[in-house]
Amino acid sequence: MEWIRQRLDKIKQPFAKGEKYEKFAPAINALDTFLFTPNHTTQKGSHIRDAVDLKRIMITVVLALVPALIFGMWNTGYQYLVQLDEPFTFWDAIGHGALKILPMIVVSYAVGLGIEFAFAVFRGHEVNEGYLVTGLLIPMIMPVGIPLWMVALSVVFAVLIGKEAFGGTGMNILNPALTARAFAFFAYPTYMSGNQVWVSNAWEVDGVSGETILGTLAAGNDVQYSAMNMFSGVIPGSIAETSTLCILIGALLLVIAKVGSWRIMLSAFIGAAVMGLIFNALPAMGLEGNELTNFPWYLHLIVGGLAFGIVFMATDPVSGSQTLKGKWIYGFLIGFLSIMIRVFNPAYPEGVMLGILLMNVFAPTIDHYVIQSNIKRRKKRVNTTNAQVETAV
Repeated sequence: MEWIRQRLDKIKQPFAKGEKYEKFAPAINALDTFLFTPNHTTQKGSHIRDAVDLKRIMITVVLALVPALIFGMWNTGYQYLVQLDEPFTFWDAIGHGALKILPMIVVSYAVGLGIEFAFAVFRGHEVNEGYLVTGLLIPMIMPVGIPLWMVALSVVFAVLIGKEAFGGTGMNILNPALTARAFAFFAYPTYMSGNQVWVSNAWEVDGVSGETILGTLAAGNDVQYSAMNMFSGVIPGSIAETSTLCILIGALLLVIAKVGSWRIMLSAFIGAAVMGLIFNALPAMGLEGNELTNFPWYLHLIVGGLAFGIVFMATDPVSGSQTLKGKWIYGFLIGFLSIMIRVFNPAYPEGVMLGILLMNVFAPTIDHYVIQSNIKRRKKRVNTTNAQVETAV
């Protein structure tokens, strides 16, 4: 590492202050901070100073995403190969999935980091590590059949409108990855939803089709997959959101590392379960339901993008609620609204996307009223104490 450090210091010399390429220093410094611990610290303002910097947080999230990503590669290949009625191995499935998914990841990072570098040079600030996670999340929540140019356009929209327009990393009010998916969903709906998006369009092979569980239910048909299939993730769906098991492994890592809020995760699943139970109770109330309302509440928690969205996007520390009580309210409403949107409007089966984006907007409002409530309660406590003192005197 010392040899790399020396070589990098030599490369950085023309980019030092007062040198010929000083303007482009943020770009070369980004490589430095990626390989080594940042060599600068905060000099003013109120900050919590410890050994955990933004890079370590982002790398922790990336590591938490790895199980779901690897399974997504295998499942993408499996969903294709299993319908050909030909023998295949585990590595065959991984290879097929990697051929489709890795180019999406490369495009996401190339386009997104290119914009980040350009803004860093233009504004004269360092390149932040926030896109390390966003660049991986965007392809992971896309269908396997989406064209690469649509991925690129979605990334451009997410970084420019969802992030840089608000001031960059740490200033955005919407989750950038979900902003990218929302753009693709509304701009190119035929590539983002429908019963045969997930497998046939991805490989362009005649006779191969795939249908998501939510698509099946929305069409009024019975689901042929078992609860274990749904939990393990051996079902059609977006690249990394099918396996609740792998998502829970990532959630455990985030909670242990204190990067993701367990309060938001738990309250969101509770909110989703409550909404699912309400729909399941409709027949007992004499109201006629449909396949989506009659779908068991506990299965609602493990299908679609609900679990992935709750664990990796609702817990975004920038766009989510910040207060402890606010996190409970914020998470509960995300789960509650996600199932509500999913059932009431089957055109938006991934209600978690709209649920999280909506609550991103209201997160500051939730925190505001939580803080105001605390202030009023403390004022009331002080007034009561003063009154008791005066009475005693």
